[in-house]
Amino acid sequence: MTEDIRALIEASWENRELLKQPETQQAIRLVIDLLDKGRLRVAEYNGSEWITFEWIKKAVILYFLIQRLETIQVDPFEFYDKIPLKKDYGRLGVRVVPHAIARYGSYIAEGVVLMPSYINIGAYVDSGTMVDTWATVGSCAQIGKHVHLSGGVGIGGVLEPVQATPVIVEDDCFIGSRSIIVEGVRIEREAVLGANVVLTSSTRILDVSGSEPVEISGSIPPRSVVISGSYSKSFPAGDFQVACALIIGQRNESTDRKTSLNHALREFDVPV
Repeated sequence: MTEDIRALIEASWENRELLKQPETQQAIRLVIDLLDKGRLRVAEYNGSEWITFEWIKKAVILYFLIQRLETIQVDPFEFYDKIPLKKDYGRLGVRVVPHAIARYGSYIAEGVVLMPSYINIGAYVDSGTMVDTWATVGSCAQIGKHVHLSGGVGIGGVLEPVQATPVIVEDDCFIGSRSIIVEGVRIEREAVLGANVVLTSSTRILDVSGSEPVEISGSIPPRSVVISGSYSKSFPAGDFQVACALIIGQRNESTDRKTSLNHALREFDVPV
């Protein structure tokens, strides 16, 4: 069945006239419903690498085209949008604190806690994760089990280009307050990011835990402890400091996975 749905999505992506056909609209809505239930996801780990399914991202984009703007009444609030809000949190076993908002088409597993926050369509948030106050999880981002997204964290979303990899935060990671992760950066399991770490596809990531710095591109290795840093770069107007991320060590085996960010950083004598 999945291959038949995929064929309809791919055909309508190339020929938008097909969006007028009920069969095509039904296929698109089925994909969004499966995303909402966690039976499909935009990216999956196959045991050795993360695979992004472009056709599912195409379905999300096409869903916007077939949906109509409607008033969503949540007394005393009113919204006017194309995408419904998620419902039935009690049945799903998800704790939701006002004013947390998640769009239909995002998957939120049992045991997740949403403080006032926002989760966009296509995102996947696995069990036991805390999405703290004013944190955002962008479209198609993949968040693992027992992750803590601290206050004000920004996890970027990506729909286009469809071949772009979403942001991935693997199991048991701790992302410090006001950190920003965008442009398909991958945070591997059990990593700890200090406050205000900014990671883009072009951010220099420097492992400074050894005798010489080692540069890493596009991902944070497992169990790494990361803080924000800077390096000097020459411009026509002079030398200036440019932001980077510094890997200062790894979490000790003795450190419980649920340890606080402060504890993990203080193991490396970093003030917080």
